[in-house]
Amino acid sequence: MTTPTRPYDVLLVEDDLADAMLVQDALTARGARNLTQVEDGIAALEYLRDPDSTRPDLIVLDLNMPRMNGRELLAVLKGDEDLRSIPVVVLTTSSAPNDVTGAYQQYANAYVTKPVNLDDFEHAVQSIDAFYLDTTTQLPRP
Repeated sequence: MTTPTRPYDVLLVEDDLADAMLVQDALTARGARNLTQVEDGIAALEYLRDPDSTRPDLIVLDLNMPRMNGRELLAVLKGDEDLRSIPVVVLTTSSAPNDVTGAYQQYANAYVTKPVNLDDFEHAVQSIDAFYLDTTTQLPRP
């Protein structure tokens, strides 16, 4: 496991508090991460556009949420010149081909179906974290 040279910030856009806690636990098990959780796309945009908020290194996004769902948020994020470079991983219960295709057509960086089994869920989140923290080269912060 790589120790980051600066805090690694994750924005979790997830309305299910149990799933949010599972994601937080899985990330904590791999080391310190700064996790900010919001419950829908509108709250995510408010956070991302707030000049006092920390720009996340990664956005983990559920598709099915109230107010502004993940599909709508993804379209806004990838259409926004200031936000499009933030990697977005869709983490959702849906494995429907239309959802997968739609997410990639909106330029999601990855699509992961939430496993039902608790250990598999934790492993999936840790794999996402490992890939983006240990494998990829991060963009310098603006």
